[in-house]
Amino acid sequence: MQSKIVKIDLGERSYDIAIGSGLLSLVGDYLPFDISAKKVFLITDDNVEPYALDLRSKLQEAGVGFCEILTLPHGEKTKSYDSLRRAHDWMLENNIDRSSIVFAVGGGVIGDLAGFSASTILRGVPFVQIPTTILSQVDSSVGGKTGINTSYGKNLVGSFFQPEAVITDIDTLKTLPKREVLAGYAEVVKYGLIDDLAFFEWLEENGSAVIDLEEEAILYALETSCRAKARVVEADEREGGKRALLNLGHTFGHALEAAAGYDGSLLHGEGVSIGSVMAFDLSVQMGLCTQEDADRVRKHFESVGLPVDASAISTNVDYLIDSMGRDKKVLNNKMTFILARAIGEAFITQDVDEAMVRSVLEQSLSGGC
Repeated sequence: MQSKIVKIDLGERSYDIAIGSGLLSLVGDYLPFDISAKKVFLITDDNVEPYALDLRSKLQEAGVGFCEILTLPHGEKTKSYDSLRRAHDWMLENNIDRSSIVFAVGGGVIGDLAGFSASTILRGVPFVQIPTTILSQVDSSVGGKTGINTSYGKNLVGSFFQPEAVITDIDTLKTLPKREVLAGYAEVVKYGLIDDLAFFEWLEENGSAVIDLEEEAILYALETSCRAKARVVEADEREGGKRALLNLGHTFGHALEAAAGYDGSLLHGEGVSIGSVMAFDLSVQMGLCTQEDADRVRKHFESVGLPVDASAISTNVDYLIDSMGRDKKVLNNKMTFILARAIGEAFITQDVDEAMVRSVLEQSLSGGC
């Protein structure tokens, strides 16, 4: 099958996203350098280590002399200072140099951690993203955001550091649990909600085919999502403005993830699903969009099996407000929200009444509509 190529145009930091089936067997064809001349450091987790082992075999067949694997525990808690230190020590023990290449083989957690470790070791060595989940394929592997979580919140320590390439093999999705597929699908829907009503309408008709990983549907969804993110990243690489639109649902969602303790009881995409519903509910309360649009968003997430309220999370409004107040998008002590005038018409604002935010949070925690 022929691969799709999406280009991220950032001048000298430009790179390609290759999307297709069987690409792990052809990694060298999609790299902008001769891999055989490099020392390669593969960072993965215990859920997807078989893909890293296969990749190492392919790279060794291609003539790579040094190719070692660091396998970390799966889960959000791996995005930590301890894991970062472990990755740094491992690379230094194996004599990494500035011509070495770090490969991130895994989902968003591994991509963020490996990217951050690459950006900080020896003041920066090149890295390649090999995303193995829908969420990482359409979002975290694209655009150069790397980082770790802290006890104060998610992604509060990190860097902007673009990869040399993103190689997306859709075959890696076949081993994902259904829940992980759904969590990634929430990020796909996000692109329709931000500025592409036609894509959202396509998802209303074809979402089940995407979730079932039907090849034509999943390829279209991945390519459309990556092109959408590419446009935003090219216009605002370091999130000085428009790129914040990509955080639709995330201000609420990150607070919910913190409340859940990053223990796997609430996946990132599930938080985005609930947070997107909250964003539209808040938009309705503020008189910005219609109840019909908010109901449509809720109905779509609910129809595919994603959560639409926070009733299963043991927390309270004060904790969530405090967590949202520490979000990295806070400016001049004011929270930043991504709201919508309609499906496909999202915008950034800080002009939000906290009483309305509290009302939406209370409503979601109670399971109300």
